[in-house]
Amino acid sequence: MKLRPRLVMFTRFPEPGRAKTRLIPALGAAGAAALHRQLTERTLATLRKTDFDVEVWVTGAPLSAFSEWLGPVALHPQGEGDLGARMARALDPSPAIIVGSDLPDLAAAHVAAAAEILARDQVALGPAEDGGYWLLGLPAPAPFLFGAMEWGTDAVLAETLRRLGAHGRACGLLPTLADLDRPEDLDRFPGLLPR
Repeated sequence: MKLRPRLVMFTRFPEPGRAKTRLIPALGAAGAAALHRQLTERTLATLRKTDFDVEVWVTGAPLSAFSEWLGPVALHPQGEGDLGARMARALDPSPAIIVGSDLPDLAAAHVAAAAEILARDQVALGPAEDGGYWLLGLPAPAPFLFGAMEWGTDAVLAETLRRLGAHGRACGLLPTLADLDRPEDLDRFPGLLPR
C-alpha cells in the first residue's frame, strides 16, 4: 500500500515591509502585508478542503504567532538556507506535496490531481505563468532538484524538468496557474485587493 502524501504549505508572517515586498510599490508595506495575510488564509482554507493532513512551514515570526493567526494546524519552522534548502527539508520524508501561499486560483482538485500523479510514482509539477512552479509533489526524495537553482527566475521550471529528465524521473504536469507576486499581477485578481 502506498503512503499518503503529506501536504505542505510555505508562508511567512504578514509583517509590513517583510511580506510581498515586490508589491509594496503598488500597495504600500501595510497593503502588501494585508494581501499576503489574505492569500495565506485563502490558500490554507482551500488545502483544508482536501482529505490530506496539512502542514504549514513558516518563517518571519515565532510559531506561537502563527498559531494565534492560523489556528489549529501543524506548524514547522522553515529554517535557514535558500528556498531550495528549505523546500528539501519540508519535502522529507516523501511522498509529499508542497505549495506556496500566493495562489488565488488554487482548488482542492489540483491537490487531488497531484496526489494521483504521485500514486503513479511520478513527480507532480504545477507550472506557473512566470516560468517557475506553484506545486511540487515528490513520490520519493529528489535532492538533485534543490541545489544551485536560480530561484525566482523564469528558468526554474525548465531547469527542474531538465534535471528530472537527466535522472530518469517521470513527471506529470498540472494546469498552469498564476501566482500573485508582482504589481502587474494585481489586475488579474481585482477582488483580492486589500480594502
